Amino acid sequence: MRSTAAKIALTVLALFALVAVFGPWLVPYDSVATRVADRLLPPGSTTSDGALALLGTDQDGRDVLAQFIAGSRVSLLVALAVVAVGGLAGLALGLLAGYYGGWVDSLISRVGDMQLAFPSILLAILLAGVLGPSLLNVIIALAVTRWVIFARVVRGSALAARNREFVDSARVMGASDVRIMTRYIFPSCVQPLVVAATMQVGLTMVAEAALSFLGLGVPLDQASWGSTISNGRDYLDSAWWIAAVPGIALTLVVICVGVLGDAFRDRSDPHTKNRQSTTAVVR
Repeated sequence: MRSTAAKIALTVLALFALVAVFGPWLVPYDSVATRVADRLLPPGSTTSDGALALLGTDQDGRDVLAQFIAGSRVSLLVALAVVAVGGLAGLALGLLAGYYGGWVDSLISRVGDMQLAFPSILLAILLAGVLGPSLLNVIIALAVTRWVIFARVVRGSALAARNREFVDSARVMGASDVRIMTRYIFPSCVQPLVVAATMQVGLTMVAEAALSFLGLGVPLDQASWGSTISNGRDYLDSAWWIAAVPGIALTLVVICVGVLGDAFRDRSDPHTKNRQSTTAVVR
């Protein structure tokens, strides 16, 4: 966190998280309530009931700010749930592949290679189309496409750690395979796993927005950034704010997550640490 860019990114992400958590108390408007009399009001307008539409309204008279806040909650929930589910599955499979090797490693690796050969967004669209639009189905569809990323990261770290001296000592002392994987090998996988998880948060938010944009994400009675962008694409000339607000927010979040992931990666890289230490000594 010594990087200024990382501090800025962390601050922006913290603000988005606070908005997502406390948004309903900040803007007590119904995100799905339609008001025909208030259609396509520009930002800063006053609605028919005297309320301030700070970010304007959409083609159905729904408050864009309320939709943005509700969409941020959906995007944050989906991203964290997908990373948690996919990360746990990838962690378990990666540990098994890296520790046991042999046919276990070959089986898990071949399944992962076959999945990586198929574009993840197409696989998510296929699964979401089969399962139907719902918040749970979106999480399942995206988690299925994400586990392999975590499994490959953990497998590489487990392969490097399974023949270390402390692991051999644990085997000699009679430790079980489960204890060796969880107690001695897992700690060496934490740093790359955190970096991968940080990167996947932004990618998952984009994937969720893409599914909602196509009508395969959350149901219509729930606001999301993707569905708001989809609703506003036909009004870019006359009501640009409908799609611009969630679009800019999504872009900003993805950039900040990427910057934060780079900071975690640089922090966990021993070569980067050595360069920073040498620079500090020279100064």
